[in-house]
Amino acid sequence: MTLAPGARLLAEARAEGRALAAFNVITLEHAQAVAAGAAAAGAPAVLAVSQNAVAHHGGRLAPLAAALVALAREAPVPLGLHLDHVTDEALLHEAPAAGFGSAMFDGSRLPYAANVAATAEAARFGHRHGLLVEAELGRIGGKPGDAHAPGVRTDPEEAVAFVAETGVDALAVAVGSSHAMTERTAALDHALIGRLRAAVGVPLVLHGSSGVPDGELRRGVAAGLTKINVGTALNAAMTAAVRERLAADPGGADPRPYLAAGRAAMTAVAERFLRVLGG
Repeated sequence: MTLAPGARLLAEARAEGRALAAFNVITLEHAQAVAAGAAAAGAPAVLAVSQNAVAHHGGRLAPLAAALVALAREAPVPLGLHLDHVTDEALLHEAPAAGFGSAMFDGSRLPYAANVAATAEAARFGHRHGLLVEAELGRIGGKPGDAHAPGVRTDPEEAVAFVAETGVDALAVAVGSSHAMTERTAALDHALIGRLRAAVGVPLVLHGSSGVPDGELRRGVAAGLTKINVGTALNAAMTAAVRERLAADPGGADPRPYLAAGRAAMTAVAERFLRVLGG
């Protein structure tokens, strides 16, 4: 299969009543694990690269993107490439040439009016260059410096206005999940998801899905969620497997055995999420 446009993958998921899973990848092992998990589940998936991950790789997007594009083009199932939580306009402008089909512009820390203005400009750029543009409204929580308290939710009327004013193609909403959760204890507000789906004309995205139990995810998809973002679950699986492998061979110097163990653990996690979401 070739690298798949995010807009096509999202539209197909919505039409088929399932959710598209997007996995935040940091290392090549992350990306290989997602590709293998997607192949095992027979489902499309998205390789999401956050601005923080780009910073981890020296701030250079092109070399990282080139590896992911090559991996996607050899995958037996469609894989999309997504630039996640972008606040740097210059980085966003690199995305189309690097092979990305979608991007999430994150103006959520800005006051509402400033968020609208910055997001609208990002959407205009994205649409001129073939990018599906996602944005966030209602502060998902779990990020350093995040100001909103637990229990804050996206308001449907505000969401309708935000989408109309910005022209975004997908909207990440606050409905009960939080970034960076390591325990799967989040309860989603399914009634709110239904109201948002009925009111907002674009696909709804759930961030912080690692902390949401399988049953809650299935109900959330049935209520109207179309894209599910997963990151921490992969990291937790990789770290646990690496720790176990290092403990078993404390004198080892070759990184390949523990990286392979981490990759295998992440593959299992990716496959499970994809099957839960309808793969």
